[in-house]
Amino acid sequence: MKSIMTRNKIGVAGTLVVIACFLSVPAYAVDAADAQELLEKSKCLKCHDVEKTKKGKAYKKIAADYKSNPNAVAAITKHVTEPSQVKIEGEMVDHGVVKTRDKARIQNLVEWILSR
Repeated sequence: MKSIMTRNKIGVAGTLVVIACFLSVPAYAVDAADAQELLEKSKCLKCHDVEKTKKGKAYKKIAADYKSNPNAVAAITKHVTEPSQVKIEGEMVDHGVVKTRDKARIQNLVEWILSR
């Protein structure tokens, strides 16, 4: 019986250590100014807005749609870096790609979108 109680205490203590480690890791800091600059340079704001739907979805809506998707980063990265088509007002149109190949800037942009 004592052995089981000792194992339970160790298990609980180990779990608490893991939780403490996760809480002590700083969150990824998004560079909002760089994301905004890339959005402007890439002409994303022609069709998208943070709050309201224009020709394309609002970034808040995109973030909400991907909130529980474990593949959100990969999906959005692909969407903003590879040519594709999207349906706008019933018509298929080309979706632009970001004007950079810098993976860190692309990652920052994707994290910015998901943080809306």
